[in-house]
Amino acid sequence: MKLILVNQRYGQTKTIVLKGWLKGLLYLIVMVAPVALGYFGYHLAISQNESIFTAEAIQNWDRRIRSQSEQLAEIKEGSEQQLEALTLRLATLQARLVRLDAVGERVTSIADLDNGEFDFSQPVSIGGPASDRSEGYTVSGFMNAVEQLENQLDDRQQQLEILEGLMIEREIQSDVFIAGRPIDRGWIASRFGQRPDPFTGRLAFHAGIDFTTGRFGAEINTVAGGVVTWAGPRSGYGLMVEINHGNGFTTRYAHAEKLLTEVGDIVKKGQNIALVGSTGRSTGPHVHFELYKNGRVVDPAAYIQRTAR
Repeated sequence: MKLILVNQRYGQTKTIVLKGWLKGLLYLIVMVAPVALGYFGYHLAISQNESIFTAEAIQNWDRRIRSQSEQLAEIKEGSEQQLEALTLRLATLQARLVRLDAVGERVTSIADLDNGEFDFSQPVSIGGPASDRSEGYTVSGFMNAVEQLENQLDDRQQQLEILEGLMIEREIQSDVFIAGRPIDRGWIASRFGQRPDPFTGRLAFHAGIDFTTGRFGAEINTVAGGVVTWAGPRSGYGLMVEINHGNGFTTRYAHAEKLLTEVGDIVKKGQNIALVGSTGRSTGPHVHFELYKNGRVVDPAAYIQRTAR
């Protein structure tokens, strides 16, 4: 076996011939050295691992894992409780919004606003350009915003309910305000006061005003809202409807061909309650209209010329 040594500086070489036991010794060193290095490295790793994975170290790791698991469980439980509480608050807010929509719809109807002016079934029309300064809510900021929204909803609900009450009261006052004629089209055939009786020709007191259209079946409408206290035949009146409007006022609508209401019915201003006829003591199709104030008959002329509220 030959070993050739090269001198890089001078470019010279030197050859060494290995024979016999030297050759075997070199082979042995080359074969045994990697195995020895691997053996010592393995034992060195075992000794280091033994120092790391001792029983005490394992117990410490186990305690840390259990502690972290307990912390995670507490965080999860707290998050679930907060989420449940927030869900309940949001459900309450939704219920309040439904009530606000209902009150708003009633107020819109009472106020007789234009269709679409306040449509509570549609989202509010708002908008604007995007801002570069927008930022998300923090947890505390979000809860504060929810609380402010609850307070605003309470305030708006109270205001709407007060407004609704005022408007309903005004509507009721307007509805019981006596004004207008019992028929939409027609003329006065006979006024209130002394007149020749149509059957005897003698002077007699006429306790109301006769309105006529010259035809049967025209609609007879109330001049104010109230409660029906009579609906049926009555001597001299034929088929008659009597309505109590409160505040001491009562109206009568006589000689009807057909009645469209019954005793106890609540009627509104302008509601059709009967059809023009000629029942009772009558010479032709017309409606005899009487007005009583505190139990005494009065001339309806001043009331039929009123402007409705």
